[in-house]
Amino acid sequence: MTADVGVSFVMPVLNERDYLEHAVASVLAQDVDGPTELVLALGPSTDGTTALAEALAAADARIRLVDNPAAHIPVGLNAAIRASRHPIVIRVDAHSELSPGYTRRAIATLRRTGAANVGGVMSADGRTAFQKAVARLYNSPVGLGGGAYHGGAREGEAESAYLGVMRREVLDEVGLFDESIRRGEDWELNLRIRQAGHLVWFDPELSVTYWPRESWWRLARQFHATGAWRGELVRRYGRSNGLRYFAPPALVVLLVVAAVVGALQLTGVLRGILSLIASLVYLPLVAYALLVIAVGLAPGKRSVRERLWMMLVLPTMHLSWGLGFLAGVLRGAGDIVDASRLGDRNTPLP
Repeated sequence: MTADVGVSFVMPVLNERDYLEHAVASVLAQDVDGPTELVLALGPSTDGTTALAEALAAADARIRLVDNPAAHIPVGLNAAIRASRHPIVIRVDAHSELSPGYTRRAIATLRRTGAANVGGVMSADGRTAFQKAVARLYNSPVGLGGGAYHGGAREGEAESAYLGVMRREVLDEVGLFDESIRRGEDWELNLRIRQAGHLVWFDPELSVTYWPRESWWRLARQFHATGAWRGELVRRYGRSNGLRYFAPPALVVLLVVAAVVGALQLTGVLRGILSLIASLVYLPLVAYALLVIAVGLAPGKRSVRERLWMMLVLPTMHLSWGLGFLAGVLRGAGDIVDASRLGDRNTPLP
């Protein structure tokens, strides 16, 4: 890369009226030694997002628009990448905001490490008590922890990268996002990048503010879809998936087994020593319940509402994800999408 390098930001957009303007502003404010562009892939929004995007594009020549009628994230990302022109491609989410200096630091890290893709920390934040509760759990090892970008402190080689600052030449080599994958498409792309012998790098100095879903129902739908697609990825790629992905479905299985044991004990089918042995299944569930309570009561400046939401949100994340995962493993993800930004909240889970 030369000293002055062009940067293409790509952003899939669907029903993001409340977040889009701030996300776009954080991109356009980036300090870059070279030309920049922001390509928005517009899905069929119903909340006025498209009109807002058109107004933003009319006000700044750096913004370009492409259509994403299918509304699928990888399809929109690929359309935006194909329409973009510069050697550095930076994925941006409409529900997020880049920190000042993000792009300059990321390009410097690409040069320093020789990596093909660089990512940083997904720093979740909230405006309401519910969003704040979700954000705390996103940033916690007991909530959405595991990947370095959920709170890792050490710089180094990574399995995947949040959003991603990518070299176009590597994207051309390994192919773009797999459009048959509706969730987890970034993990799958980074798997191909690593299999091709390239480096994926985590830099904790890079930070992106992420705004979680605004309601319990939308959060549950999001996690169900994400879990289903992780199950699909396990079907496709087996042991390439980390062991941490199996914890939520294990919790679901334990709950089912405990319910069966309880029913057998109440009806007298299980009794005596067999009933006592079978009761051991309750121990990890009691430990989990204590963990949920401990999370809500942990020291820190939090309102009572936020603490109560944390004790509801944590099992919601785990159980929705785990149920989706089991469905994805057993029958595949099929046409399941993240419906948390689509339709009416009374629509049942797909």
